[in-house]
Amino acid sequence: MSQEIYDRGLEIRKSVLGAEYVENALKNKDDFTGPLQDLVTEYCWGWAWGRKELSKRDRSLINLAMISILNRQHELRVHVKGAIRNGVTKEEIREVLLQVGIYGGIPCAVDSFRTAKDALAELDKEKA
Repeated sequence: MSQEIYDRGLEIRKSVLGAEYVENALKNKDDFTGPLQDLVTEYCWGWAWGRKELSKRDRSLINLAMISILNRQHELRVHVKGAIRNGVTKEEIREVLLQVGIYGGIPCAVDSFRTAKDALAELDKEKA
């Protein structure tokens, strides 16, 4: 593992997902889940998200579409909040999910809209 890439990944992961969320995930890692947390932090966040060719905002838009089509609703909830932190608007999230409906299927879009709406409501409560 590259400590430099891991550290960059940890910084990016916290900035997108929220420090509390990431610290909780890391605090709860054990012998079984620890290697996965390290993999996610180093490769997903440090290596892929740490590349300069796409902005965090663009990566968020891509992730929303892919995670929706894969029907990973828990991850979608987290990434909707991250997308907002990265400057994506509610309207842009809606447009991505409409596109998901065309290319991934209407049931997929229906579930994703439901999840996104809940995540956005949670963000609004946090701000209040």
